[in-house]
Amino acid sequence: MLINERLDRLGENPFTRLNALLAPIAPRTNQRPVLLSVGEPQHAPPAFLAETIASNSDLWNRYPPVQGTDDYRLAVTEWLTRRYDLAPGSLDPARHALVLSGTKEGLYLATQMAVPQVEQGKKPVVLLPNPFYLVYRGAASMAGAEIVPMPATRETGFLPDFDAVPPATLERTSLAFLCSPANPQGAIASLDYLKRAITLAREYDFTLIVDECYSEIWDKAPPTGALEACQALGQGFANVLVFHSLSKRSNAAGLRCGFVTGDETLLARFQRFRSFGASQVPMPIQAGAAALWREESHVEANRALYRTKIDIAERLLGGRFGFYRPEGGFFLWLEVGDSEAAARRLWQEAAIKTLPGNYIGVPDASGRNPGDGFLRVALVHDETTLTEALERLVQVL
Repeated sequence: MLINERLDRLGENPFTRLNALLAPIAPRTNQRPVLLSVGEPQHAPPAFLAETIASNSDLWNRYPPVQGTDDYRLAVTEWLTRRYDLAPGSLDPARHALVLSGTKEGLYLATQMAVPQVEQGKKPVVLLPNPFYLVYRGAASMAGAEIVPMPATRETGFLPDFDAVPPATLERTSLAFLCSPANPQGAIASLDYLKRAITLAREYDFTLIVDECYSEIWDKAPPTGALEACQALGQGFANVLVFHSLSKRSNAAGLRCGFVTGDETLLARFQRFRSFGASQVPMPIQAGAAALWREESHVEANRALYRTKIDIAERLLGGRFGFYRPEGGFFLWLEVGDSEAAARRLWQEAAIKTLPGNYIGVPDASGRNPGDGFLRVALVHDETTLTEALERLVQVL
């Protein structure tokens, strides 16, 4: 009954709401529908992925270790050390990495582990960037937490302002989410910003979850990582969990293979928690994933494709709809007035699906939903399809 009550309070997810919004509308039949609402990569993964999985087919009959194979954990810790210029030996594959069946399940389960029934004698708080990835809110709601949204607006640089959270709220905080590069706005947290967030997590003893699944899609400069900030602060990786995925980096969303790293005490508890019911990742899949983490040329090529798409968007949308070049990720965050009305018009008159920004936000303490008036547009299609779709968008709006 408790689960059902929490699920009812949570309501529908953004894409169910979008389907309901557009269901009564028949789009123009003389135009090919283009889905810009979902951040599903359309680029092909490198050929060696399938080859590696096939060459490890003798492992399909093995139960995978819940923590991940030794080779997979070695591959991800070596990648982290290279990518974030970490001190050699600061990451131990046996203590600082756990395989995940994609980061979605990891983010959800880590929240259930980290949020107690009571914090400082009161209902625990989970801090969310607002707008947010739907799993953050879902996980916090199902854990029974009080959700405190932190507006991430143009005024805050499209990142949540941790210093604006009252100390009394921080005292009750058990978990905080941060996404960098941000979904949907593409803002990147600086080293100083990350150090401040980590310092607060340690001062008030809450878990800081940093979702870095868009870290390898960037425009001008590679994003700083939370592990870099931990290294700069000292005290190891205390209070921090960092999530990474191959879905965007390597166009392998269907592989369902990611990892979590960070605080070894939290990771040990998380491994024990996951051992009772989480999905295990098949060993051939882990072999293919390890090969992806060890190879960078396909990532560089992927990044160049997205940069070209941002160039196309800037050419067609620059000076309109509050357009700006996102620092990272592959979403546009466009100002369109009434976002639901804009989404309906684009589907009816241009056969384009976009996501109203208010569907991935909630009203803050002032009653304002920071997603109001925005559309999230995913730049995932090939250049020709994307150009045509954005031309239609401009014509309609």
